[in-house]
Amino acid sequence: MHDFTFTPSFSVFVDVASAEELDRRFAGLSDGGGVLMPLDDYGFSRRFGWVNDRFGVSWQLNLA
Repeated sequence: MHDFTFTPSFSVFVDVASAEELDRRFAGLSDGGGVLMPLDDYGFSRRFGWVNDRFGVSWQLNLA
């Protein structure tokens, strides 16, 4: 066993082509994990969300 865990200081950033795909990926990745930023318009993106998956890996999803 190791002594480290995943943190949001490193995350995978994914541009997604459609709102439907973004919603599907967001729901799938956050299932059993947690939402850091819900899907919304944050000014820098018209639709963006940030989640941790069930393994603790952080994902930033952006509508391209």
